[in-house]
Amino acid sequence: MIDFDGRVAIVTGAGGGLGRSHALLLASRGAKVVVNDLGGARDGTGGGSAMADAVVEEIVDAGGEAVANYDGVHTWDGGDAIVQTALDAFGRVDIVINNAGILRDVSFAKLEEAQLDLVLKVHLYGAFHVTRAAWNHLKEQGYGRVINTTSGSGLYGNFGQSNYSAAKLGLVGLTRTLAIEGVKYGITAHAIAPAAASRMTEDILPPQLLEKLEPEYVSPLVAYLVSEDCTDTGRIYSVGGGYMARVALLEGEGATFEGVPSPDDVAAVWDQVNQVGPDSAEFTSGVMEQTGKIMQALGISFD
Repeated sequence: MIDFDGRVAIVTGAGGGLGRSHALLLASRGAKVVVNDLGGARDGTGGGSAMADAVVEEIVDAGGEAVANYDGVHTWDGGDAIVQTALDAFGRVDIVINNAGILRDVSFAKLEEAQLDLVLKVHLYGAFHVTRAAWNHLKEQGYGRVINTTSGSGLYGNFGQSNYSAAKLGLVGLTRTLAIEGVKYGITAHAIAPAAASRMTEDILPPQLLEKLEPEYVSPLVAYLVSEDCTDTGRIYSVGGGYMARVALLEGEGATFEGVPSPDDVAAVWDQVNQVGPDSAEFTSGVMEQTGKIMQALGISFD
């Protein structure tokens, strides 16, 4: 049985949705949890303690151990304070789950600085801030687990989400580098691209899909990835509604030129440059196709 006795986990954005589900599952398996949530609205405005406090209360009432933290992940000091909460309360940190996020969707033509800046700071900078504050502690103890939350929009793009998509794909690059730098210290890092019902997706995904996408279907994968049992690292997973699949970056055999090619030379071998496979893998062309694959796997249709 996978358990987390003696382990301390930080879950950002844990006041609801996926973060709450992750925190509750880890706590039920013995982890001591820092429940971080700024308590703001979906667009990142406002704040409060009620959301984090409610999840801590759930954990404690069920016999677990947890403390709340209300700092924003979007600042360097906030990342430090979140990790310090774990150290003050429990004396260590073993697991970092970067889940906090906001949405400020707008078409690229209408994008303004405020819609770009905070989205990048919460999603991408936030993962840097919290993980960086924990990193040396993980290195010194020779053990650590990091989960970054990417998105189908980050992997494949999505209309109206250039800010969000850029931040989410940035998390994949961060994850891959953390995996490389962490391997000799017993630190693993993974990225998940979840499809789950939450206030982030309630008016984006179709209702018949939302009914199947409870956050609790995502958390078991997260719990396995942050367990001692899982020693894989640097991977990306699409997950939702009972569906789990590894996502991989693909590179074909390509074409090689003896000298500097002309544009016409490139055109002549363009099909060869674009060839991946032939039958080993296929590209997913967009976030709607990713969602469609999940719906197909779950037997859901629009009919």
